[in-house]
Amino acid sequence: MTSEINTHRQNFIGLQDKYYFNYGGQGILPQSALNKIIDTYKFIDKIGAFGIKINSWIQENIDNAKTAIASEVGAKPKTIVLTENVTSSCNIALWGIEWQEGDEILLTDAEHPGVIASIKEIARRFEVKMTVCPIIQTLNNGNPVEIIKNHLTAKTRLLVISHVLWNTGQVLPLKEIVQVCHNYPHQNKPIQVLVDGAQSAGGIPLNLVESEVDYYGCTGHKWLCGASGVGFLYIREDLLTSLHPTFIGWRGLDFTNSDLTFTDDGSRFEVATSAYPLYTGLQEAIATHQSWGTIEERYDRIKKLSAYLWSKLQQIEGIECLKKDTPPESGLVSFYPKPGQDPQKIVKMLEEKGFFLRTLANPYCIRACVHYLTLESEIDELIAQL
Repeated sequence: MTSEINTHRQNFIGLQDKYYFNYGGQGILPQSALNKIIDTYKFIDKIGAFGIKINSWIQENIDNAKTAIASEVGAKPKTIVLTENVTSSCNIALWGIEWQEGDEILLTDAEHPGVIASIKEIARRFEVKMTVCPIIQTLNNGNPVEIIKNHLTAKTRLLVISHVLWNTGQVLPLKEIVQVCHNYPHQNKPIQVLVDGAQSAGGIPLNLVESEVDYYGCTGHKWLCGASGVGFLYIREDLLTSLHPTFIGWRGLDFTNSDLTFTDDGSRFEVATSAYPLYTGLQEAIATHQSWGTIEERYDRIKKLSAYLWSKLQQIEGIECLKKDTPPESGLVSFYPKPGQDPQKIVKMLEEKGFFLRTLANPYCIRACVHYLTLESEIDELIAQL
């Protein structure tokens, strides 16, 4: 297996001169994906940047990108919206709901600042109440499903959660949470669920249709190792036409209708011209991962490497992992340094030696991310430095 992964890693030139543990921030782009992006720009220049032929190719490229994404997350291509990143994906869902005064949005205490800021602005504009439930405390002891259930009310309209918590690495039981919201007894209609999937796509197996989740936003540049600038939003198929577009452009219009109505698939939320060659890069990145193994096989390796790092950290006196008794179920391993040591200074010193990690503000700690591309020997070198 080590020889196989070493051969596979040769396509990831960015891994050759560093110890990379920052996939939760941004993945390493495969060289083949970069070549595909460059070749696509050259192709566009050659046949003409605007014309019948290139316009036909653009639509084909869009369709191929959605098909590739759908194959990775267990969805239908028509339910995929191409976006710039996970924050823009979440904003499409957040601003597309017809909010009424008195509605409530429930979110966890582990959400990303970009999503929190959007919800705060919705609360201000539409007199919607924002409530927060304590999920971080369930990392080692507690039931996140019960915590969420106990914070739902008759006025809750939407629950916003992360599938994999970006600060602790905890994987929330998505299907169970969705069922609790959809079956909440004190509502005229089901409470909808919006998921921030920034740390999930490419890192854990997903079957979005089976989960029955309503909205699921992802990015392509983290665990999927695509280029920055391409993300996507999954919208449950029966909700595609009831969610309203906020930003509107020609890509979301049905030109077969003289009234220029919106399309009835994910394109209704897409606006206009994009960096289309980046779509080919994400397709190539997904194909590269799938050529090594299924997402289940990749996730199994991620969990083994995560457990290996976690166990080694446990052996260093003074270092405290946020996950206490059992290894993390994702590739995110967060830990406190020895007492009296500043996480930011440690991360800075490590980067000067070629080790890439990051700090987190809340809780103030260090986060290391292991991918299926990570080697045990890289983990050993990191442990030696720590």
